[in-house]
Amino acid sequence: MAGNHARPTQETLALPPYLLGLRLDGRRAVVVGGGRVAQRRVPALLVAGAEVVLISPEVTPALEDLVARGELTWQRRPYTGGDCDGAWLVQACTDDGKVNAAVAAEAEGLRIWCVRADDAQASAAWTPASGRVGETTVGVLAGGDPRRAAGVRDAVLDGLRDGTLNARHSRHKPVGVALVGGGPGDPGLITVRGRRLLAQADVVVTDRLAPRELLDELPGDVEIIDAAKIPYGRSVTQEHINAALVEHAKAGRFVVRLKGGDPFVFGRGAEEVIHCAREGIPVTVVPGITSAIAVPSAIGVPVTHRGVAQEFHVVSAHVAPGHPASTVDWEALGRSSGTLILLMAVERMGVIADTLMRYGRSPETPVAVIQDGTLQSQRTLMASLATVADDMTASGVRPPAIIVTGEVVHVAREIEMLRADMGRLRDTPG
Repeated sequence: MAGNHARPTQETLALPPYLLGLRLDGRRAVVVGGGRVAQRRVPALLVAGAEVVLISPEVTPALEDLVARGELTWQRRPYTGGDCDGAWLVQACTDDGKVNAAVAAEAEGLRIWCVRADDAQASAAWTPASGRVGETTVGVLAGGDPRRAAGVRDAVLDGLRDGTLNARHSRHKPVGVALVGGGPGDPGLITVRGRRLLAQADVVVTDRLAPRELLDELPGDVEIIDAAKIPYGRSVTQEHINAALVEHAKAGRFVVRLKGGDPFVFGRGAEEVIHCAREGIPVTVVPGITSAIAVPSAIGVPVTHRGVAQEFHVVSAHVAPGHPASTVDWEALGRSSGTLILLMAVERMGVIADTLMRYGRSPETPVAVIQDGTLQSQRTLMASLATVADDMTASGVRPPAIIVTGEVVHVAREIEMLRADMGRLRDTPG
């Protein structure tokens, strides 16, 4: 921490800063001030393992919550001389320049690095705009311009996440299998972690409903296995998928199993995890955004809404009501007033609608059918429970489609009307 302790001048600020990664685990960090700036700075210190001491008469609710959880120490009083003693790093974050100057002066005298939030040119140290992707931490300084630094940081992080900046070769390269939920279809809806792991894959085993546009971004040496083309039917297909995961993982390759939606929502993800575990293959499960909720949201349908629906049911309808293999309690769903979200129901919607109405659902219950949800080809059909099967046939609806039954569909219509009114107001001269 010792060094040149002369106060920075305009001349010295023209020199480039010396970037350093501080390891603060178990070390004392003092933060003076409890406002919004401190609220931004404290979480990063906690993540780094610092023992944070917060000095301020008042703090924001978010900081008070951290205090209540025992994550930091709050000394509920103004700053006084001697508060910097024993610290490895000090952050002066009050809204009073004189107090910040006094904190910085004390830290300077004790040879402790101090960051002044209010005056970059008078600060002995700067906090970079930082972020992390996996094992890589990015920190950017831009001559005291925080907005520019944040913009550069975000561009670098985005590149690392989506594979534009190739970081596949690493001392800590993932091993085994990663079961990645790819989201409802739009490639922008995969999770950050899922996209990062995909960029590090040696082999990708992908489903028909996974976001395939992401595969075009992978290097040419990545082997792509299309699980949808494995022959001999669904049950044998799953056996082939399981075998492929184990075979490539045992050969030392990092395998990403890319699935649509969430791997544990009608995705047979648990079956694949169990099979790999039996073969001694480590598996990382990365949750995905399930289409059952995301696709209705994409057209403005909330699956729950205060005063309308307090529950929702997600049902795989690949087995029709009345079939001996069906385990769905259709009678209970017919009596329920909650939202019903049907997957794999396009070919069986006629018998499903009849069953629901027979058990108590009103024929006037609104229904939304969303085909190719979140994709460029997305289209929506609005109907009632009594007419939906015929309307789907007339409109040529085909899988994949999500079918939402319940009064929440009216909420989407209300939202659409309000949006239309806003558009007319914008277009009205004067």
